[in-house]
Amino acid sequence: MYKLELWGGAECTVNRVGDVWRDQLHETGHDERPADLDLFARLGIAALRFPILWERVAPERPDLCDWRWTDVGLARLSDLAIRPIAGLIHHGSGPRYTDLLAHDFATGLARHARAAAERYPWIIDWTPVNEPLTTARFSALYGHWYPHRRDERCFWTALLNQVDATRLAMEEIRRVQPAARLIQTEDLGRTYATVSVREQAAFDNVRRWMSWDLLYGRVVPGHDLWKRLVSFGFENRLRAIADAPCPPDIIGVNHYLTSDRLLDHRLHRYPATLRGGNGRRSFVDTEAARALQPPPPGLALALRDAWQRYRTPLAITEVHNGCTREEQMRWTADAWHTSRELRDEGVDVRAVTSWALLGGRGWNTLLTAEGRYEAGVFDVSAGYARATALVPLLASLAAGEKPSHPVLSGAGWWRRDIRLHHGRVPRPAPLQQHVRGWPRPPIHAPPPVLITGATGTLGQALAAACRHRDIAFVLTDRTQLDLSDPRSIDIALDTCRPWSVINAAGWVRVDDAEVEIDACLAANMAAAKSLAAACAQRDIPSTTFSSDLVFDGRAGRSYVEADRPAPLNVYGRSKAQAEQAIGALPGRHLIVRTAAFFSPFDPHNFAVHVVDALREGRVFHAAEDQVVTPTYVPHLCNAVLDLVIDEADGVWHLTNTEALTWAEFARRIAQRCDLNAELIIPVAGRTLGWRATRPASTPLASERGMLMPTLSEALDCFAIELRSRGVVDRRIAA
Repeated sequence: MYKLELWGGAECTVNRVGDVWRDQLHETGHDERPADLDLFARLGIAALRFPILWERVAPERPDLCDWRWTDVGLARLSDLAIRPIAGLIHHGSGPRYTDLLAHDFATGLARHARAAAERYPWIIDWTPVNEPLTTARFSALYGHWYPHRRDERCFWTALLNQVDATRLAMEEIRRVQPAARLIQTEDLGRTYATVSVREQAAFDNVRRWMSWDLLYGRVVPGHDLWKRLVSFGFENRLRAIADAPCPPDIIGVNHYLTSDRLLDHRLHRYPATLRGGNGRRSFVDTEAARALQPPPPGLALALRDAWQRYRTPLAITEVHNGCTREEQMRWTADAWHTSRELRDEGVDVRAVTSWALLGGRGWNTLLTAEGRYEAGVFDVSAGYARATALVPLLASLAAGEKPSHPVLSGAGWWRRDIRLHHGRVPRPAPLQQHVRGWPRPPIHAPPPVLITGATGTLGQALAAACRHRDIAFVLTDRTQLDLSDPRSIDIALDTCRPWSVINAAGWVRVDDAEVEIDACLAANMAAAKSLAAACAQRDIPSTTFSSDLVFDGRAGRSYVEADRPAPLNVYGRSKAQAEQAIGALPGRHLIVRTAAFFSPFDPHNFAVHVVDALREGRVFHAAEDQVVTPTYVPHLCNAVLDLVIDEADGVWHLTNTEALTWAEFARRIAQRCDLNAELIIPVAGRTLGWRATRPASTPLASERGMLMPTLSEALDCFAIELRSRGVVDRRIAA
C-alpha cells in the first residue's frame, strides 16, 4: 500500500453573494504572499490543493485570461517538489458571464480546463469542481449563495451542471495529459433522526452520495433517486451521464465536526434558530455531535462507508477545526490516527489534507457577511503568516514521528460531555459504546501548565479555561508558591515540572499602589522577574501580564506593541519595569498587555458594578474623558492559552479591540443587559476620587495579530451568562 501522505491546501473559495464576490485568497492575503508556499513546504506536504480558479483567471471574458499569479505559484511548487492538485472552481458559480443554472456552465468550465491544461500540461491531479453537492445545496436549495434559489429542481440542475462540468473538464484535460487523475471532493457525513423524521434522514443519506454516484454512472433505473430526478425532467441528462461516466481516481472526503447531522421533531428541546422543515414536517437540524449519545463515529464511519460503496482509493481532502488551538491539533491528530487505523484494516487511504493552512474569513456566516477570521496552521490576522503549534505537529506527522505536545493528551470536545448542548438523544450502538466509565489514566500523567494567582480573577479564569479545554494544569496560591521567595519558586517548578508557566498573580489595586509603592513594585516587578528567571534557567516558557497603564495616553492614537512605555502612576511603573526586566532575560517569555477586565464570574469589575447599580435603580457615574479597550476575561484566557501553546514570546496586546470611554462602555453594558442606560451619568475622571493619575487615552491595538472577538461579541457573551444565572432579564429594563 502507498505511504500515507500529508497534503495541504489554503482556503481558496471565490463565490458570489448578490453582486459581491468574495475571494478567500485575497482575504487571507495569500494572493500577495508568494513566500507562503515556502512555509507550506516546510510542513513536509507531498501535494498542495492549488487554485487555478475560473473566476480569478478569466473574470470578465473567457478569452481574456490572466495567468500571472498561477504561473508564479506553480513554478515555485515545482521548485519545491510539491505536486499540485489543480482546482478550477471552489464553491463558486463561475465568472459574471455564467452561473450554476446557466446552460453554458459546463462547457464554459471545460473551456477553462483545456486552457489550464495546455498551459500546465505537467499537472496530473485535478479537482475541476470542489464539493458539487454542497455548493448546489447552498446556492440553489438554501439560497445562501448566488444564484440564490430555493427549490429542488434548481438544486438538481446546479448539481447536474457541476457534474457535467467535471466530466467535460476531465475530457479536455486528458486530451492534453492522458494520465490526468480526477480527485473528486465532497463533504461527507451521515444524518441521524428521531423516528418521526426518519424518511427525511433516509433521503439525506442517499442524496449525500449523488456527486460520486453520478460520476460513476450509477444513477440509472433502479437507483434510489432515479424516479425523483426523472420526475423533474432529467431523464435524458441522467442517461447521457451514465453513458459517459467519469469515475474518480481518488475520492476526496471532506468531513467536519458539523458534517454529521441530527433531525429531531421535538422542537421544544432546541433553540428556535435551529428549527426548519421540508414542507411536510417541521424539525430541528443540528450537529449530531451536540446531542447524540454515544457520539457519532464521525470521520471513521464516513471513510468506511465511502470505501465500501466505491472501493476506490480515498483521501481526506479537508481537515480543519475552527476552534481553540489544542482542539485544532487534536482534530488533525485524530484524522491522521484514524487513517492509519483504517489502512491497517485494508481501507486504501492515501492522504490526509491539512486544509485552510492560512485560515479563513466569514465562514461563521457561510460567507454571507463579513464574519470573523479563524486561524489555520498559520495565523494571518496581522497580515503575515505566523506559525502556530500546528506547524510542528504536521511536520512530525509528515516525518512519521509521533507528535508529543502535552495538550494532545487531552480529549477533543467531540469526545467529552461538554459537546452536549441539547441534552441527550440515544443513538443505536453496541452496548459497550453506551457504557460510561472513567477514562483510563495515562501511564505517565502529562506535564501541566503551572498557573499562579489562585485567589485572583485571572488565575481562576485561566484554570477554568484549562479545565474546559482539557489541558492539564496546576493552580497555585501563596502557600504553594510564594513569588517573593526564590526557594519556593524553585521547589514548585522542580516538583510540578510544567511545560509552561503563566503568572496571573500580582498587585492589582491601582490607587493603593500610590501609597504602598514598595509592595506594588515587589509584587509586580521583583516577583515577576524572579519567576521568569527561574523558568529561563529550566528552559520553561513563561507568561506575564502587563497593562495599558504603562502608557501616558498622549499618543493621540492606539498603542501597539512596539510603543515605548511612559507610565503616569506607580502601578503602571511596576508593570513597565517588569516588562523591561523580563524582556532582558534569556529564554522564551510572553508579555501580555491588556486592559479594563470584565467578566460575569467576578463581582469586582466595572461591568458587574454597572449591572448591580442599574438593577437596583441607582445612578452610576462613569468617566467620559478616559478611553480604554475593554477585555472580556474568558476571551483573554482562550487567546493567552492559544499563544502559550504556540510558544509565542515577546509583547502582545490582547483586548476585544474596540476603543471607547468608560461612560460609553457602561452604556453598552446597559443596552446589552436590557437595563436603564439613562442611569449612566458621564463625569470627568478626576471627580471619581481616584488617587492614581489615569492617562486620558490608552486604547491598545496589535501589530502581531487580532486573536480575540469583537467587543460586541464579548458583551453578548457577558449578557447571556448573566441571564443564564438569573442576574438580569428582559423584564428589568425601565
